[in-house]
Amino acid sequence: MQTHDIYLDFNATTPVEPEVLDAMLPYLGARFGNPSSDHPLGRQARDAVERARCEVADLIGATPDEIIFTGGGTESSNIAIRGSLPSGRPSIVTTAIEHPATEACCALLEAQGRHILRIHPENNGLVDANSMAEAIDDTVGLITLIHAQNEIGTLQPVREIATAARQRGVLVHTDAAQSVGKVAVDVNEMAVDLLSIAGHKLYAPKGIGALFVRRGTPLRPLVVGGGQESGRRPGTENVAFVVGLGAACSLARRHRDHFRQHAADLSSLLLGLLRREVPDLILVGDPDRRLPNTLNVLFPGVSGRALLGSCDRVMASNGSACHADSEEPSAVLQALGVPRSAALGAVRLSLGRTASRAEVEAACAELARAWRTLSSGREAGRDMHRA
Repeated sequence: MQTHDIYLDFNATTPVEPEVLDAMLPYLGARFGNPSSDHPLGRQARDAVERARCEVADLIGATPDEIIFTGGGTESSNIAIRGSLPSGRPSIVTTAIEHPATEACCALLEAQGRHILRIHPENNGLVDANSMAEAIDDTVGLITLIHAQNEIGTLQPVREIATAARQRGVLVHTDAAQSVGKVAVDVNEMAVDLLSIAGHKLYAPKGIGALFVRRGTPLRPLVVGGGQESGRRPGTENVAFVVGLGAACSLARRHRDHFRQHAADLSSLLLGLLRREVPDLILVGDPDRRLPNTLNVLFPGVSGRALLGSCDRVMASNGSACHADSEEPSAVLQALGVPRSAALGAVRLSLGRTASRAEVEAACAELARAWRTLSSGREAGRDMHRA
């Protein structure tokens, strides 16, 4: 990345923090032992894994024995959904705006004969807790829903839904990949049974994640092997990356409150500047119940894909599934009832810990310039057509 580039895609991935890398490096070198080995190198590695387990647990209010290390958020959600669904209660209630890690998993189970009920959100991106609760019948064994929607940043009423589910004896899993480290996440406050974490969303490396499994929750492993991770995710632990996730969680716990306020202030500034420069710009999602760092905005009359392609400095995403000869609007925006023409103008801007006012102002100027250029070209084309 060039020094003049402005990275506003932190919901896609984050860089590895220097402190995290420093914690990892010894376990890629001299401390190379297998945690299952009963000698000094092995015990050293095992102790490092257990320290990291404590650090992850501390961030979300869990106990260390409730944390399983995985290969990432997708694996965590697959283990949670496919491993916990009771055979006697084979139905799942979920939402229509899940991350593919959840939706694809539910679709797989649906193809195998399980009943999946997808609750649609309101236009502001919030799922109604009462609608989720009313969907629970005697066949439902699991509710799975995203905590912070990755494209629009809306925070779902997980606690209200989980409380209703618990009264009916139904397990609840939440995908917290986007929210952990950005807002307060406490598994007891949320009343969930399972919770997914993705390391690369909170300044740890890609390829490491964790799954919270409340003590006493039945969970079948998806793969079998040795007894690592209490047999629920067997395989020799990726010690260096586990250590990195632990260090990242420790950093997040120390800096979360400051980041939340810093990101909220800069996001508010960015939105205000964009609205001043781009008439009729629309913010997608609930304006208040949202991640502090995330803006999904609709640029009127242009393609978000083309707009980002016209920006030399701003790196962000548009949330649409783009193909070689066409582009389709985000399924999430369609589920919110956003018209196709408007949804194609979507751009997701997500801020990180190092974001500054200068970057926000420069990003706004760049995005507004690109929008004006594309809009002018569109108007010129219309004038030629009318002529």
